Amino acid sequence: MRGGWRTALGLGISVFLLWWVFRGEDFGRVFIEISHADPWLLLAAVGVTTSGFLVRALRWKVLLHPVQPGTSLRSRFAAVNIGFMANNLLPARVGEFARAYALSRMESISVSASFASLVVERFLDAVSLLLLLFVALMSPGFPEGATVVGQPLTLAVRGVIAAVGALLVGIVILLIWPRQIVRLVERAARLLPDNLSRLVIDVLEAFLDGLGVLQRPRLLVLALAWSLGFWAWNSFSFWLGFLAFDIHVGYPAAIFVQGVIALAVAIPSSPGFFGVFHAGAMVGLAEVYGVPGRPTLAFAVGYHLAGFIPVTLIGLYYAWRLGLSLGEVRVSEELVEEAVEEAHPELTTPGEVVPPSVDDGAAAEDETVQVTEASHD
Repeated sequence: MRGGWRTALGLGISVFLLWWVFRGEDFGRVFIEISHADPWLLLAAVGVTTSGFLVRALRWKVLLHPVQPGTSLRSRFAAVNIGFMANNLLPARVGEFARAYALSRMESISVSASFASLVVERFLDAVSLLLLLFVALMSPGFPEGATVVGQPLTLAVRGVIAAVGALLVGIVILLIWPRQIVRLVERAARLLPDNLSRLVIDVLEAFLDGLGVLQRPRLLVLALAWSLGFWAWNSFSFWLGFLAFDIHVGYPAAIFVQGVIALAVAIPSSPGFFGVFHAGAMVGLAEVYGVPGRPTLAFAVGYHLAGFIPVTLIGLYYAWRLGLSLGEVRVSEELVEEAVEEAHPELTTPGEVVPPSVDDGAAAEDETVQVTEASHD
């Protein structure tokens, strides 16, 4: 089965991390702690995090503007929920592919252009999370002398600064020398398994296709503002979740724990991010802020499950309305990769691969918009 090794690796990591966070704990007492949570505060936390998917859909309009400015909010919201439902129920993190594919089924936009916008969205998410993480680390109430895995957290501060700097330098390099960078990545990708090599190159090509937002200062500022606003809003959900489980560590702690969990869920895991979410919560709350293990576990399990259910049900509803089966959603990665490669036939031709420049990609996007407008006329 394609991607079987990724599925197996993710399941193995999830099992190990669940063992790690629950070792030495009494399951019964943890679930008693969950039952004592304030239901109204937990419901409010779930409401905030679920409304965040609407914020994602609103932000997506900005990212899609260079290729298709006329998408409807309903289509974007449906696609967002289908994508997160796929991540919750299906292996190999197919959610972004499912999201791009679903939008192309509802709007006059190519699959490759839709996916390109999501690759850029992930870049902006990374920048926003790192900036907010830095704010949390610099906040007055942050624990002095905090350590993670025995290492001082000052190393993490330097790491965050270095990561933000590296991301900014990387995007500048891609904007100036797109051809050369793609060639270097292609040479390096030959050392990887065929499926992974193909995915790496396709994602890079999609990112270059989506650079239209980053090349327009107004759209870039607007997209980054939406991204920062979304993650600040989502942090509010974490803070409400803390209060529901009688954890009083403040809003900056919610920003910090959210950032740690976001880094943790980037690790391969089972569908639904089981294990990695809980380990991130343990590191952020228990190790750094000194919250006892049992309330931390109760929060991690209760908040995670409470947030898991609404988006999964909403995503299933929209998939049903669209006529998408879970089987079709599961193979969306292959469908998206094929669409990206069709948009870039030079990737599969024999001999030396010469990727298109950013200007070529912009021209192709302009043609797509013109065709779309003509079809509407």
